[in-house]
Amino acid sequence: MALKENDLKWFRPLWRRVAVAVFLLLWLGWELFFTRDSFWALLVGAALAYVAWNFFYAFPKEQPDDALPPAGSADDKDRQDP
Repeated sequence: MALKENDLKWFRPLWRRVAVAVFLLLWLGWELFFTRDSFWALLVGAALAYVAWNFFYAFPKEQPDDALPPAGSADDKDRQDP
C-alpha cells in the first residue's frame, strides 16, 4: 500500500521515519522479551515490516531543484515583441 501525499510530506524528513522505526523496534523488543505475548509481537512485527518497506525501501527519493530548468529561460527567447 502506497503512502498518501500528505503522509509523504510529513515523513519527508529522515529523522521522523527513523523515530517511528526505532519506536516500533523497542516495542517489539518489549513484547518479545518482557511480556512474551505472541499476538502483540506479531502485530508490532508486521507494523515494523510495513514501516521498513515503505519508509526506507519504497520511499520516493528527493529530487533536487537543480534538475528543473529555470522557468523563464525558454519564454524569454520565444516571446519577442514586434
